[in-house]
Amino acid sequence: MESAMSNPLLNLAALPDFDAIRPKHVAPAIRRLIDDNRALIAELTARPGTPDWDGFVVPLTEAGERLGRAWGVVGHLHSVHDVPEWREAYNELLPEISRFYAEVGQNLALFARYKALAESPAFAALPPVRRRIVEHELRDFRLSGAELAEELKPRFQAIQEEQSQLAAKFSENLLDATNAHAEYVEDTATLAGIPADALEAARAAAEAEGKAGWKFTLQMPSYLPVLQYADDRELRARMYRAYATRAAESGPAEWDNGPLIGRILALRDEEARMLGYRNFAEVSLVPKMADSPAQVLDFLRELAAKAKPFAERDLAELRAFARDELGLDDLQPWDVAWASEKLRERRYAYSDQEVKQYFPEPKVLDGLFGVIRALYGVDILPDEAPRWHPDVRFFRIERDGETLGHFYLDLHARSTKRGGAWMDSARSRHRAPDGLSTPVAYLVCNFPGPVGGKPATFTHDDVLTLFHEAGHGLHHLLTRVDELAVSGIHGVEWDAVELPSQFMENFCWEWDVLSAMTAHVDTGEPLPRALYDKMIAAKNFQSGLQTVRQLEFSLFDLRLHGEVDASAGPVPFDAVLKLLDEVRREVAVIVPPAWHRFPNSFSHIFAGGYAAGYYSYKWAEVLSADAFAAFEEAGAGRGSLLDPETGQRFWREILAVGGSRPALESFKAFRGREPSVDALLRHSGMVQA
Repeated sequence: MESAMSNPLLNLAALPDFDAIRPKHVAPAIRRLIDDNRALIAELTARPGTPDWDGFVVPLTEAGERLGRAWGVVGHLHSVHDVPEWREAYNELLPEISRFYAEVGQNLALFARYKALAESPAFAALPPVRRRIVEHELRDFRLSGAELAEELKPRFQAIQEEQSQLAAKFSENLLDATNAHAEYVEDTATLAGIPADALEAARAAAEAEGKAGWKFTLQMPSYLPVLQYADDRELRARMYRAYATRAAESGPAEWDNGPLIGRILALRDEEARMLGYRNFAEVSLVPKMADSPAQVLDFLRELAAKAKPFAERDLAELRAFARDELGLDDLQPWDVAWASEKLRERRYAYSDQEVKQYFPEPKVLDGLFGVIRALYGVDILPDEAPRWHPDVRFFRIERDGETLGHFYLDLHARSTKRGGAWMDSARSRHRAPDGLSTPVAYLVCNFPGPVGGKPATFTHDDVLTLFHEAGHGLHHLLTRVDELAVSGIHGVEWDAVELPSQFMENFCWEWDVLSAMTAHVDTGEPLPRALYDKMIAAKNFQSGLQTVRQLEFSLFDLRLHGEVDASAGPVPFDAVLKLLDEVRREVAVIVPPAWHRFPNSFSHIFAGGYAAGYYSYKWAEVLSADAFAAFEEAGAGRGSLLDPETGQRFWREILAVGGSRPALESFKAFRGREPSVDALLRHSGMVQA
């Protein structure tokens, strides 16, 4: 049997040794940890007498944490270094890990021990945090099928296992389809309008393949500049179509996510019905803030009623501008980003590309760390640890010499990294029998890297994304809860988990913040106040369009998991598209072409944790905008919203408590009242004059 000395995945006393961990280590390490957990569960469930916290919950938590951390490293490398060897290693063990967790969730003996603890006289004497953990465990056992008849449990386990495999395949298909397409351009006339840094990156990409000209891909740092700036309409149209039809039936059959979607929906529906719910949307909402799908639908439709008139106005203005100024009588979806950028430049006399030159990566990071320091009185310092790629950096966060946690920062797009941006846990804070374990986070983005000897430069949207993920990271790193199950982001209702992340985005619009985190990549000059004023004037440019787009995704997700009949087996893809069309008729103002295959790339709900929960972004945005209003009130007339006193209160009442109490209680403890939608509407400029 391998030891921690010979298998670095088993060395859980330190940070992951990314220099030493190899795909060959995965199977023996994960199987050993699964076996250890099974043996411990068998021992604990066979013990006589009433279980107690220290003798029952603690050892279970510690063993589960060891397995979770090791598998977390494997999953992380599958996301950021998706080469064939790591993909194979991950997928080989995925069924086994899924089967193990399904077994645990259905273990009646384990369930009975938790119930015995909850019913024991000692339960009332436990601290509220520990009682909450036990109550969550009982809820999760029920949602995992523990109360199903024994003859049904194998089928329920098989459902969980297949769902895990399908989610991984969905994500892999999307990555492969994204990487498969490229536009090679040799005619310089085709490049008109595309920014110099994007051209330089495209030239380098072509040269790396020994080809002439420029190579454009569907990776965001390459794709977006084409859609936003390329004057060549045919190039935009080709890129748009390639992006919109990724992992669809028009490409290789083995990458088509359409059949996977139908199967995933059928499995989720079957799971829900086995648990006694009418649909998967009801299951999804059990551990969330929202009470029912109907309540969420009412929330989304109320917001849509307020936003749609603004979206219709935005589109009418864009169409008139495209017709009168750009000669486009038939504005198409591949024209929208380009025409919008032209309208923004005309109306506000600046472009995203102009602003981008003021956000070099080192200055942005200094600015982000400065905001965190000002709000919470902590220091962020470079540190050393093994990394999975040379671009990755590692930092320590501390206060008054006390190390609070660490985080890895992986900012640049790569062909082996899945798209998007995210925060994940490498280790969570908890007090183990041998002492306090401090949290460690992964912060991952897909921004453009350095080109031509200059540092990478970020758009303002990139800066917003970085602050967003940093907000998640702070939620994880600044927790003061010592119980693993509710430490940091653990145990936080999913529709509240975006509060700290969206909250951080607001600071990216403050003059004192931006002026301190900008330096022109060529001249070193800070962002001019006049340019900042134009950015503020344009802050809510097309906010109506952006809002209804998010509401479209949210309604589609919720209705897909609450209304589509999946009882007869895999849902026909036509039914999925039909529902999407219905949702668009209700809330959308821009309708994509019939060949658009948005569902095939909707990773949030088919390969992530947002199934019947995508609404969480808007739900939490209400909370985050209202929370930020407390800083606006504290900073009124002072020239800065970086108010340390309010920051300390936000840390104490929101970040520090993690999932140790209901999110609504935490919000009310910070704000002193129930949340209100008013701040969100005001911040979005959607208030009738």
